[in-house]
Amino acid sequence: MKMKTIQKLTLSFLLLLMIISCDVTRQTKTAINLANCEFRLVSAENINIAGIPVDTYTSVKDLGVADFAMFMGALTQPELPLSLQLNIEVKNPNPAPAGINSIEYIIFIDDIQMIQGSYMKPITVLPSSSAIINVQLNTDLKQALKGKTMDAILNFGFNLAGVGHVPTRFKIKLKPSILVGSTLLSYPGYITVKTEFNNGSISQ
Repeated sequence: MKMKTIQKLTLSFLLLLMIISCDVTRQTKTAINLANCEFRLVSAENINIAGIPVDTYTSVKDLGVADFAMFMGALTQPELPLSLQLNIEVKNPNPAPAGINSIEYIIFIDDIQMIQGSYMKPITVLPSSSAIINVQLNTDLKQALKGKTMDAILNFGFNLAGVGHVPTRFKIKLKPSILVGSTLLSYPGYITVKTEFNNGSISQ
């Protein structure tokens, strides 16, 4: 009776090992597929500077008196909050799913580093399809543009919203990671995504 119990426990343990092994194998394949994925910035939206939705305007002349006064007043404050959402497309050309557990990112605007952070929501990109990752950027524009004149900060803000005449250059460095077993494997190096934003549109 005791021998049968031991045999049952041994069989159960072997089955558990097989399940774990299959799961790790599947995760490993998912991680390999991740290396073949393509990343691109598809849009920048909800651009707010000091609480003003500047991306709703097409030119400086469209700014209302109240919003323009608020913006100019914000320039005299210790901080000038900037918030926007970047929508990044992950395209999976593989015939099998690609998985991401987290992404480290560094965001540059006009070659100025704005923020460094992590996207901690796991996603699975189905075979031959794509998924969108929404990255929220919140930073102090004055700190990011430290040493710049008020005019330079003003122009930067309007150009970012597509109101100015100079395209805004985005550069995003991404390092995706995938969990294989209990080990988090990171992509070797950073994936660099470069785009230009002008008058409400993204150009690759």
